[in-house]
Formats: sequence, structure tokens, C-alpha cells
Amino acid sequence: MTVWFTADQHFGHGRLLELSAARGAAFSTVSEMNARLITNWNTVVAPEDTVYVLGDFDMHGKDTTLAFVGRLAGTKILISGNHDSCWAGVRDGWKNRDLYLAAGFAAVMDFAVTTLPPVRPQAPATRVLLSHFPYAGDSRETEVGDRYSQFRLRDEGIPLLHGHVHESFRERRTKQGTWGINVGVDWWDYTPVSAETLAQQLEDLQRGRIAPISG
Repeated sequence: MTVWFTADQHFGHGRLLELSAARGAAFSTVSEMNARLITNWNTVVAPEDTVYVLGDFDMHGKDTTLAFVGRLAGTKILISGNHDSCWAGVRDGWKNRDLYLAAGFAAVMDFAVTTLPPVRPQAPATRVLLSHFPYAGDSRETEVGDRYSQFRLRDEGIPLLHGHVHESFRERRTKQGTWGINVGVDWWDYTPVSAETLAQQLEDLQRGRIAPISG
């Protein structure tokens, strides 16, 4: 069994092709984007695998796009994002969690903690937090700074896997020195990324072997 992480599919979000130069260059229509995201997912994910989706699966839990959940391989766990209708920041969003569970998600949460596998024999697993939002940073600049600050986890030195920022950056270290990695599809060829890949990425960042990438 392999564990995968991904975020920000935005199934059915046609306007994203206008808002994002990268998406607009990659896909000519929203139907093409939907189909490629499904194909890429099922190319790497096996039925016995687990996939954490770190938010913004679609736009507001529409029936037509939630139907895609059943076409995707693996056990799927949603960490809700600001465009998911079950998100805690949506009024009565908790009432919509049943929609996502009925569509095929095994669980829906606001955040979670898990571990990445050891990168060397005898090395310990790495504890990481999962959230839609990074500790700091946003998908666009605003006059008042980062949006949704009340829904972001507090930086206590635990590495964070997240989405939300699209192509703004792939990795970023906080002022406290904690690394976060954006698992959103925009940085990973529109495909889920494995826990093993992220474990190695995090180790290389922490040891200074690679530099963080920004858009």
C-alpha cells in the first residue's frame, strides 16, 4: 500500500483556466482538465492505496463534480479547503460533510497529523501536519495579508503538507525555520505525490541539499 497526497484539483472550475496562466496553458477546456486529473490519479494510485486530498477538490460540492470521487482509485480522505462546501469556514459547512462522504470520501476533516516513511534504514518516521492552508502565504496578494488566518495551524516546529497556494510556491520555510511543502497538483504534474517522495524532499530541504522553489 502506498500513501499519496494531493490538493487543489478544482474539478469543474472553468474560470481557473483564466485566473491561472499555468492551467490555461496546460488545458484548453475544463472538461480536458477534469479528464486529465482523473487519468493521472488513476495511473499512479492503486485500489489498496490511501490518498489525502488537502482541500479544494471542486467548487462548492456540486453533484456533477463530486461524482468524480467514485471514479478515483484508492481510499480517499479529504482535509477540507475554502472552496469545499464542507469547510469549517462555510456557514453550516459541517452539515455538508455527508455529501462528501456519500460521494466516496472515507473521512472529512479540517486538519490531521500523520507520518512520512523513513528515508534510510533505521531512521525514524517523520511526523507531519496536514492542512489546506500553509503556515503563511497565500495564492494571491491582499492588502490585509494572508486570508483565513483563523483557520491556519500554529507553527510549533512540525513540518506541514498543504495546498491552497497553487503555483505561488512549492516549498517554504517559516520564520521559525519550519518547512512546509505544497502538494497541490499545479507543482506535481497534476498528479498525486507519494509519501516516499515527500519524505525525501523534506529531508533534502532540511539538510540544505535542494533549494525551495517559487513560482
